[in-house]
Amino acid sequence: MKEERFFYVPDAQRNMELPEDEAKHAVSVLRLQAGDEVFLIDGEGTFHRAEITMASKKHCNYNIMESVPQEREWKGRIHLAMAPTKMMDRTEWFAEKATEIGFDELSFLDCRLSERRQLRIDRIETKVVGAVKQSRKAWMPKVHDMQSFKDFVESHNPKTSGTNTLYCIAHCYDDLEKVHLFELLMNEFNDAEAPDEAREVCILIGPEGDFHHEEVEMALEHGYKSISLGTSRLRTETAALSAVMMARLIFGK
Repeated sequence: MKEERFFYVPDAQRNMELPEDEAKHAVSVLRLQAGDEVFLIDGEGTFHRAEITMASKKHCNYNIMESVPQEREWKGRIHLAMAPTKMMDRTEWFAEKATEIGFDELSFLDCRLSERRQLRIDRIETKVVGAVKQSRKAWMPKVHDMQSFKDFVESHNPKTSGTNTLYCIAHCYDDLEKVHLFELLMNEFNDAEAPDEAREVCILIGPEGDFHHEEVEMALEHGYKSISLGTSRLRTETAALSAVMMARLIFGK
């Protein structure tokens, strides 16, 4: 049996041609030819079974034979906002692994103690696309440009969003009461009768030196919940991945 080949093609039903990078990979690396069958991921919840109709060095056209809507693997939405690490590869690693596990949205925060204040979103998006194809996810996570901690908190909180999203901030300050994230998620969402749209969480993860105390206080004033990820001191990308995993376990089927 031939291995199934997956490609990411936004607006797959209208384009009828693989994006340039995907076309090069299909033709130059995988040596696919006219008549070969592939699967297209549109990033919006549908897999398309297609046949290649033309393959050249720079172009690869296809014809869709069947479109198969996919059922979501988890309920609600998971939004992770983190301060990027000083070493770019660690942030890219997180984006890749979190996509494989499953989440919906990724934001980046410029905090007072951040070690990195600029970020190449295109590199993050490339890792996310690769992970979506590898793990065969039907939905593409949204990746946002970096913004200041203050701007993010002011635009993402119960007071201004008008949603029932659970907003959380993870930190290591002992003078501020915290609840373990998994316990909080269990209490808030572990209800079989709760509507799926109510299962939304936004989790903030700080830089290696943690959030500044005043940033945590600002978030709490805007309605964020103070959370812990356990007794171990975790690196930023480890903490972020742990948070995604906990949410995924609660939101999973």
